[in-house]
Amino acid sequence: MLFLHKSNFLLRTVYPECWWKIEDESEPTIYLTFDDGPIPEVTEFVLGQLDKFSAQATFFCIGDNVRKHRDMLYKVLEAGHMVGNHTFNHLNGWKTDDSVYLENIQKCQDYLGVETSLFRPPYGRIKKTQAAQVMENYSIVMWDVLTGDFDRKLPADVCLKKTIQYTKPGSIVVFHDSLKAWPTMRYVLPRMLGYFAERGYAFRAVPQPVYAGY
Repeated sequence: MLFLHKSNFLLRTVYPECWWKIEDESEPTIYLTFDDGPIPEVTEFVLGQLDKFSAQATFFCIGDNVRKHRDMLYKVLEAGHMVGNHTFNHLNGWKTDDSVYLENIQKCQDYLGVETSLFRPPYGRIKKTQAAQVMENYSIVMWDVLTGDFDRKLPADVCLKKTIQYTKPGSIVVFHDSLKAWPTMRYVLPRMLGYFAERGYAFRAVPQPVYAGY
């Protein structure tokens, strides 16, 4: 599977209005994010690991998974983490009509039932026309580092090495609390947390801007 561990200059140039990194000079900080959940056992494992390191994160939720596993959403919120919108059906914006895409985002929001001003497009793929409308109510959160935990052909130790290599202060890092990523993520996440915790990093959720609509 072909993907970039580190978001490149071209992507950031095409979508400068999106969040790729968060600059915070007060202390070295990593912004952990988890896509595609919530999923029983997988999300629970993530919550346990985050708790061990007093780490806060943002979970970009699939609306249909919230529908099926609402108790897991409550566990995420009760643990003090933030949630974001990841569409209801994990839609690829490049392949979806704008009206259908926006309706799917709203459907996810309806099932979340909690206020969030954070949105991440599945696959990082969103049309400029879609982004313009989404940004009326959300900040679009992309990433600085894509761990690649979803790639079954990528050895877990290589995934860990690349994640550590590219993560810097202010990085928004993407993991996945999904069944597909589960075998690799459960190896990489605790080791990544341990590595950076030993070096004095803090782990925080992506901040929630306030929009008039919410």
